[in-house]
Amino acid sequence: MKKLSARRRHPLAALVVLLLALAATGGLYAAFAPADKAQADVAAQSLAIDEGKRLFAVGCSSCHGINGQGGSEGPSLVGVGSAAVDFQVGTGRMPAQQPGAQVPRKPKIYTQGEIDQLAAYISSLGPGPIAPKPEQYNSTNPDDISKGGELFRTNCAQCHNFAGQGGALTKGKYAPSLEGVDAKHIYEAMQTGPQNMPSFPDSTMPEEQKKQIVAFVRHTTNDEPNPGGLTLGSLGPVTEGLFGWIFGLGTLIAVAIWVAAHTTKAKKS
Repeated sequence: MKKLSARRRHPLAALVVLLLALAATGGLYAAFAPADKAQADVAAQSLAIDEGKRLFAVGCSSCHGINGQGGSEGPSLVGVGSAAVDFQVGTGRMPAQQPGAQVPRKPKIYTQGEIDQLAAYISSLGPGPIAPKPEQYNSTNPDDISKGGELFRTNCAQCHNFAGQGGALTKGKYAPSLEGVDAKHIYEAMQTGPQNMPSFPDSTMPEEQKKQIVAFVRHTTNDEPNPGGLTLGSLGPVTEGLFGWIFGLGTLIAVAIWVAAHTTKAKKS
């Protein structure tokens, strides 16, 4: 009778077995789930590269070569990175309609999903600047606007004008207006240095400073009323001087003629 009592299971034994089973199941999941997720990510990336290669062959290879190696009509794309692709294709500059001194911005012809696929393929050709995430270019700090203004006037205003309205360069080239440009594309332009623009990698201009410049440009080129009054295109002393000569001097001449016409001598004659 005592032996039978000794063999009887403890009331908590079933609970212990259940907990051990759950722990084992959790351990198996922890061991295999990350690998499954990694494999899924690799498969998705591989699919994006394949689709991007197909889009590239149709829309880009005639200028940049079938493998992105470049040619007489277009530069090599090896090592330009996803940021350059997102900027050039996202702003409609690529594919280019025709060769010229500078490729202008125009409506894009690819969806964002297709642009991402093209970027995945180009990135597979060689490492380069990576397209930024929203937290890298969207600022929530009001102080970034004033700090960005200082950085912009030091590094950008010589070409893009102090208010981001653009300006002429040499040999038919120009610095485009930044009005209406997406914040992500402004950041990517600083990353990659498209066309005539120098690049500002993180080693030259930290990520935080690029974000501050984006904040200033977006604030300056928005549609809010200008506290200074009539902007005259924000082109600086050129339009202001022209306004002064045409309207200011013209008004003075008109007043002088009126005064001369109403003098006593003028009435006698």
